[in-house]
Amino acid sequence: MPTRLRSCFRGSTVRPSFTSVHLNLFSGCSTARFIRSEPAYLIMVNSVSSEENVLTTKLERVKDYQFEVKFDLPSIPDILTDESEPLGKSAGPNPSRLLSAAVGNCLSSSLLFCLSKSRVPVREVKASVETVTRRNENGRWRIAALKVKLHPFMNPENLPQSKRCLEIFQDFCIVTESVRKGIPVDVSVEVDS
Repeated sequence: MPTRLRSCFRGSTVRPSFTSVHLNLFSGCSTARFIRSEPAYLIMVNSVSSEENVLTTKLERVKDYQFEVKFDLPSIPDILTDESEPLGKSAGPNPSRLLSAAVGNCLSSSLLFCLSKSRVPVREVKASVETVTRRNENGRWRIAALKVKLHPFMNPENLPQSKRCLEIFQDFCIVTESVRKGIPVDVSVEVDS
């Protein structure tokens, strides 16, 4: 591996027997390296400051458009992803569905965390995410919008106590605030008793 790449990938490993994509954001270092072979893995390493977390997600092609997704914690089970028909077989969620789940989960967790810090008891939180896809000006499918509905179940007497959380929780959702840079995310909160 060239010296420039080696310095960019400190802390990550390059395994020449696999197809790998490495993305690094070390200061002054934005590099991609492809090594050709099977099976395929995607390794992402991000580094922006000394106060950061690096999450590594690996994907290995199973067959056709199916990928086994491995996360960087042994306690997290692998998942199978697949493209929707007619391209794939819909044997697992496709990337659009994973994005929907990530946004819905992150917003739900952010709201729940804020409410728990405010000592607002929440019995349950439900969320639904509508993912709107449409063709762009070049005829390519894109995610046009995400419409999120959150349903925290709490006692009506706790509504005044929850007002501040309902105003600020979205700002603490890592995924949504990152996605908003490119995809409009419409969020509504419907408190159920």
